[in-house]
Amino acid sequence: MAKESMKAREVKRAKLCAKYAEKRKASKEAGDWAALDKLPKNSSPCRQHNRCSLTGRPKGYMRIFGISRIQFREMASKGLIPGVKKASW
Repeated sequence: MAKESMKAREVKRAKLCAKYAEKRKASKEAGDWAALDKLPKNSSPCRQHNRCSLTGRPKGYMRIFGISRIQFREMASKGLIPGVKKASW
């Protein structure tokens, strides 16, 4: 389980990214690198981390499902993910 502070940091980064998206795009198109450098560093989309939506785990993230590999395995073995059969894990 991820710390609440880490989850909150990711939410804050996502909000900053959405807030400055237009300014960032306009600065890149105009080639104004000085204005782009003055924007907050956490407003860049590459600073965001993919996290499991259930546990907040940053590693082993499966982008298609939006959850970590551990949660995927637990949900698949319980039959909560349609179309996934347990083979020989």
